[in-house]
Amino acid sequence: MTRRYFGTDGVRATVGTFPMTPDFVMLLGQAAGRVIRRENAGRKTTVLIGKDTRVSGYMLEAALQAGFSSAGVDTVLSGPIPTPAVAYLTRALRLEAGVAISASHNPYCDNGIKFFSAAGTKLPDAVELAVEAEIDKGFHCEASDNLGKARRLDDAAGRYVEFCKSTFPAGLDLKGMKLYLDCANGASYHVAPAVFHELGADVTADAVSPNGFNINEGVGATHTDTLAERTAKAGCAYGLAFDGDADRLIMADAAGHLYNGDELLYAIVCDRGRKGRVDGVCGTLMTNYALEKRFGEMKLPFVRAKVGDRYVMEELTKRGWLFGGESSGHIIALDRQSTGDGIVSALQVLAAVRDTGKTLAELLAGLELMPQVLINKRIEKGYDWKGNAAFVAAVAEAEKTLAGRGRVLIRPSGTEPLLRIMVETGDKAEAQTLAQGLADALRV
Repeated sequence: MTRRYFGTDGVRATVGTFPMTPDFVMLLGQAAGRVIRRENAGRKTTVLIGKDTRVSGYMLEAALQAGFSSAGVDTVLSGPIPTPAVAYLTRALRLEAGVAISASHNPYCDNGIKFFSAAGTKLPDAVELAVEAEIDKGFHCEASDNLGKARRLDDAAGRYVEFCKSTFPAGLDLKGMKLYLDCANGASYHVAPAVFHELGADVTADAVSPNGFNINEGVGATHTDTLAERTAKAGCAYGLAFDGDADRLIMADAAGHLYNGDELLYAIVCDRGRKGRVDGVCGTLMTNYALEKRFGEMKLPFVRAKVGDRYVMEELTKRGWLFGGESSGHIIALDRQSTGDGIVSALQVLAAVRDTGKTLAELLAGLELMPQVLINKRIEKGYDWKGNAAFVAAVAEAEKTLAGRGRVLIRPSGTEPLLRIMVETGDKAEAQTLAQGLADALRV
């Protein structure tokens, strides 16, 4: 059954357009409230609501609260906190669900609604479908004597700061380490500097002045072209860039190196493997082939999930593994947190640096990412590329050419009428030639 409102990461749209309107969000809250109450029959039901720094958060928070209250569900309002903080606090406070109002790395004009279970994980498809079914039943307010109440959690940020610090080894600190933080004018603006400062680091914090409109505007984990330069200019050893809701991490060093999610995941996994057992690692279809190849050399099982951290989480849960992530900087370490967490991920990388006495570049010496060449070929909506015999034959020939040295990935865009043709191999010129050859072979 196809979901109509939920995407890969909750409900998301431009504010003021369906479904990101106050009336629909109120209905969404009520529908979710009815599902949550049904799953917790006979128990008082409470939901945590957090948000990032977008100006629309005020409006959508009020609408969501009204929806839950009308369904007889109490709410706890945390104010601006990272999305992974919502996951943590939902678990810590023993609440029935959590909601983060955020559009992650998108511009301020967008917003979204992300739901978390009592365990602090993204909702499974079945629950999202149940919520959509409730939406179809329309708006039905509970009687006055059964309405939900709301209260503020004034120390939400402080609780989360202490949690983040607890994921850093007790015998280590960051004293003497100079760190540059790019907080994207987002939800981590008041949390991230406190975490690293309290662990002893000398912190230079940037993009920590949100005004409702400047979230992700030329800053954060999706704008890292100058991160290494800014890190060096600030006289810092490492630069840490988070996105608007702080569930992503990209790092840089003063020497000019930029480290994406694949590299940071590798650093964490190797550090855990040095200390104990790692059963396997999950990436996505976009994870660099070099990572898969390197884990193979290490005799470490590796699988790929669909793009999206929820699908990585599904694979980890199914296999009982702890570690996974995406190139974009979503990193999951289930021995520390129940979802992707930019601050916690950074602490795990820095713990490895501190514990080994090696630089991040030295920790990654065994991994060299392969060049990726991506060509977007315009197609008709719904075009069946697998029915194009000439193109399929060209793909098979390219795969034969790269066997054991790289890979070909053909993936339709989920948002545009495009077929994404990606070739990965150690030789960028070869990757370019093969990718262009495939694009030319696709005659539509």
